[in-house]
Amino acid sequence: MTVPIGRRERKKAATRKKIADTALRLFLERGYEAVGIRDVAAEADVAVTTLFSHFAAKEALVFERDDDFERCLTRAVTGRAPHEPLVPALHREVQSLVRHCTADSALPVRRLIDGSPALREYEESMRLRHAESLAAAIAGDPGLSKGTTANRTIARFVIDAYSLAREASDPDAALDEIFRMIEAAWAVARTPADTTGTAGP
Repeated sequence: MTVPIGRRERKKAATRKKIADTALRLFLERGYEAVGIRDVAAEADVAVTTLFSHFAAKEALVFERDDDFERCLTRAVTGRAPHEPLVPALHREVQSLVRHCTADSALPVRRLIDGSPALREYEESMRLRHAESLAAAIAGDPGLSKGTTANRTIARFVIDAYSLAREASDPDAALDEIFRMIEAAWAVARTPADTTGTAGP
């Protein structure tokens, strides 16, 4: 059952979106480095403190859907159907994210990120955080977890798959190839209780 969103939450979400949309428009018009936080706040008609209550850093304004993407990845683990294998569920979710980020409408933002060292560095830290969250979701499922190293390795592979496929000329084909390798790696990973050298389930 979906819980209705209250008026206060709707207002906060609307303010957040207004700030992010304003920032992105200014960044695309003037360049990321040429626009300051005060410029964004003034254009969005909010106080600087209000802006920082929604976004912890200037870079975060460009990655407004960061939290949504992270939730989608972890839900691919925690929300998959009973007995559904892990890797196909992750493949499906990453494919959806890649298609979103390679749409024609996303190309100006991609160019903005690629042209800014600060944004590229922030994106890399964001990917590492997503990988840790994904590893934690896998570790939280007793039927999946194969130990800290295996969980973190597979999570990192999945995040890297997103980055590699996004840059490929045929993202879907690239994902199919990458996830075949991820499937093989996951299949041979041993569970913590497996001390015989045989692959875990």
